[in-house]
Amino acid sequence: MKHINTEDQFNDIIQSDKPVIVKFFADWCPDCKRMDMFIGDVMDEFNNYDWYEINSDEVEGIAGKYEVMGIPSILIFKDGEKLAHQHSADTKTPESVSAFLHQQLA
Repeated sequence: MKHINTEDQFNDIIQSDKPVIVKFFADWCPDCKRMDMFIGDVMDEFNNYDWYEINSDEVEGIAGKYEVMGIPSILIFKDGEKLAHQHSADTKTPESVSAFLHQQLA
């Protein structure tokens, strides 16, 4: 998973003409650490997509702009638009994240 460090970098990445998956997280977030333990398997399943992560504390304003109220959250972008958003309450298991991605990317 590639790390996004700036707002400009984020804006460039989401302009992709194919869907990109972005994980919003923070270093202090226990659910984010739990997700890190299983996200590799989900990434393997969806390895035909580019995966990115952004620390919502480091790059301010992006989370608010895209209505990320809880972390971790998984968002899918294409052509600069948010296509889908899996909120933090639904990102607790690899099965729930995988099911969301299957539904949105099928």
